[in-house]
Amino acid sequence: MKLILVFLFLLNYNFLFSQKTFIPDDAFEQALINYGYDDIFDDSVITSTIDTVMTLYINNMGISDLTGIEDFSSLSELFCYDNQIENLDLSNNYNLFEVNCRSNQLISLSVKNGNPTGLWYFIANNNPDLQCVEVDNVAYANYNWLIDNTAVFSTNCNLSSISQISDEKRLIKIVDLLGKEIIKPTNKTVIYIFDDGTVEKRIMINK
Repeated sequence: MKLILVFLFLLNYNFLFSQKTFIPDDAFEQALINYGYDDIFDDSVITSTIDTVMTLYINNMGISDLTGIEDFSSLSELFCYDNQIENLDLSNNYNLFEVNCRSNQLISLSVKNGNPTGLWYFIANNNPDLQCVEVDNVAYANYNWLIDNTAVFSTNCNLSSISQISDEKRLIKIVDLLGKEIIKPTNKTVIYIFDDGTVEKRIMINK
């Protein structure tokens, strides 16, 4: 009986630690290797090494594909700006609190993850080919998140229609007290500037 239990334990252990996440982008995998989450180029990473990662700073690393990000199930902070990413699906990242994916080549972006107010800081501007960002709550996104004026927030970004385009005021810039645009949030007072001319002081408090 004990031998059977030991066998079952080992079988379950090997199964859990053999599950892998597909990482097709070499630059993304190199970043994971640099952080110690991977150790060999094989277009994959062991899932159990990334599903507890809470912060990921991979800006300006030549990344064009973030396939695999969906298995970072504990991810709270993602800073992937200044890359060449075209498609970014964060719909499976339910714990996101801060995201900066500005200055990429995005054509599709989803943050429709079932936790619309959990994502407190979101910047995705300077992506000129991005027309629509899929979200859970359009009004909340317009008021709190920053994208280019040529893009819209919607609950359904498909090729045939864009739904729930809000007429409410929209965030157009986040700056510090000296007027410099904010890229990474810190514990300080910032200014939110809206398209109707109103401004609002807020205190950035890192989670």
